[in-house]
Amino acid sequence: MEVKEKIIRKIFVCFQNSLFLQNNRNEMNYLNFRNRFIELGAFSTYQVKAAFPNISPNNLTRWQQEGFIVKLRRGFYAFQESILQPNFSLFLSNFIYKPSYVSLHTALAFYGIIPEAVTQITAVSSLKTAEFRNEAAQFSYKKIKPDLFFGYEQKTFGNRSISIATPEKAILDLLYLYPFYNTESEIENLRFDEDFIQKELNIGKLGLYLDKFNNKKLTKRIEIFTDLYDI
Repeated sequence: MEVKEKIIRKIFVCFQNSLFLQNNRNEMNYLNFRNRFIELGAFSTYQVKAAFPNISPNNLTRWQQEGFIVKLRRGFYAFQESILQPNFSLFLSNFIYKPSYVSLHTALAFYGIIPEAVTQITAVSSLKTAEFRNEAAQFSYKKIKPDLFFGYEQKTFGNRSISIATPEKAILDLLYLYPFYNTESEIENLRFDEDFIQKELNIGKLGLYLDKFNNKKLTKRIEIFTDLYDI
């Protein structure tokens, strides 16, 4: 009987150890995880699974609760320490909704063309109009036709690259997607920087991009704009 009890006890201990290993197999040290992804600043669950196939979703939930990471939208996260970096929210705008590029009010403020402090990150995308709010920022995306998805360039900040409209395309996107800017007073209310418009705006590029829109109403708004600033 003693022998039988010992065998049963050993089987029970082995079973407990097996459960312990199973429950902790997917547990991960946060520092190891951070070292793998911190240079990116933000990451998707697909990237996490590719790097750590056995990781449990509970890790991300726990690290979010502990304040190490921030959920941006379903399947996308950023490190809490990264979201305060300059222009990081512009990078996140590109990252969490693709394809997209920063444009409209945010791009114009970035170049110093309009004076207003932008309360949300505005972008355009060939996907449907969307909006996301999280601890990092409020992100707004306006849909644009695929053949109008052009006129942006890459700006490098540290080890990250941001897709952002050129000044000319940002103006066109704005007047195209917000058609109520259709009078001199409405456009004047945007308070464009007159020195930039007259000295730095590339009128040739503005005209070239305008032709690609092939939109009579937008052409009329641009005529009002150019007459207003005498360019």
